[in-house]
Amino acid sequence: MAVMEQEHTGPPGPGPEDIQPVGDKRLDRFLTGMVTVLPILALGFVGWQLWETALHWYDLVVFAVMYIPLTLGITVGFHRHFTHRAFKTRPWVRATLAVLGSAAIEGPIIAWVADHRKHHAFADQHGDPHSPHVDVGPGLRGVMAGLFHAHVGWLFIHNQRARKERYARDLMEDPTIAFIDRTFFYWVALGLLVPFGLGFLLSGSWVGGLTGLLWGGAVRMLVLHHVTYSINSICHVFGRRRFDTDDHSRNVAWLSLFSMGEAWHNNHHAFPTSAEHGLRRAELDPSALVIRTLERLGLAWDVVRVSPERQARKAV
Repeated sequence: MAVMEQEHTGPPGPGPEDIQPVGDKRLDRFLTGMVTVLPILALGFVGWQLWETALHWYDLVVFAVMYIPLTLGITVGFHRHFTHRAFKTRPWVRATLAVLGSAAIEGPIIAWVADHRKHHAFADQHGDPHSPHVDVGPGLRGVMAGLFHAHVGWLFIHNQRARKERYARDLMEDPTIAFIDRTFFYWVALGLLVPFGLGFLLSGSWVGGLTGLLWGGAVRMLVLHHVTYSINSICHVFGRRRFDTDDHSRNVAWLSLFSMGEAWHNNHHAFPTSAEHGLRRAELDPSALVIRTLERLGLAWDVVRVSPERQARKAV
C-alpha cells in the first residue's frame, strides 16, 4: 500500500525500501542536463530576438497558452490530486491532468509523485530528496550549496529518489496512469508540437512556428521548471512561517501567481491534503480557483478544506 503522509511526524531515516534504484544513471543525468541547459541557451536566443525587435504578439500568446495549462497540470494534477488526493474527479479529467503535467517535462508522473510523497515523509531531514538543509556546511557557503541542491542539484543525484513501489503503488496499479507514465516521451513531444502548430497558425509562416516553439516550448519550460524548483529551494529558506511545522517550509507571496498558488508552502506543509494552499482571502491561489470551478461543474468532489478552527490550533 502506498505511503501517504498526512502531516509530518518526524519518522526515522529512510531505509533501502524507500529509495528507487536508477537503471542508467549516466543516461538519466544526460537527459536531465539537456532539459536543464537547453532552455537556458534558448533564453540567449530570446535576448537576441528581443534586441532585433523580432518578438510578436503571437509569441506571447503561445507562451501563455502553454504555460498556464501545463503549470496547472503540475499544481492541480501531479501535486494536489495525484500526490495528496485533495479532491476526487472523473477519469477523463484525471487523465487530462496527468497528460498536461507530463507535457510540462518535469518527469514521468509516477516518479514525480513518489519523490514528492517522500519529501513530505522526511521533510528537511535525511531522506528528503531535495532539502536545502541536509548535509550542508555552515555559513553563507552552506546556504548557497543547500539552495543549489534543492533547486536543481538533486535532479542529478539518485541516492534519495523515492522507490515507486513504496510511495506510488496506487498509481502504478492504475492502468490509465501507468499508460501515461510509460508513454511520457510522447506527451513531451506533444508539448513541443502544439506550440509550433499554434505559432504557425497565428503567424501563417514557418518562422512563426519556430518562434512559437521557442516561446511556448523552451521559454515556457525554463520559466515553469524554475518556478517549480523555487518551491523546493526558496520556499524552504526564505519567507514567512504562519504555521508550526516540523520542517523549514515558508510562504513566499511574490511567487504565488507564477506558481499558481504553490508558494504558500508553509500552509501546504501544515495541511498537506488541503486543496487550497492560499488559506486567506489575500493569498492568491489560482490552482484552488480551478478546483473550485471543477467542483461547481460537478467534475470534482470530496474536496479537502481546512477549517479556521483547525488553522488556529496550528498557527505559530
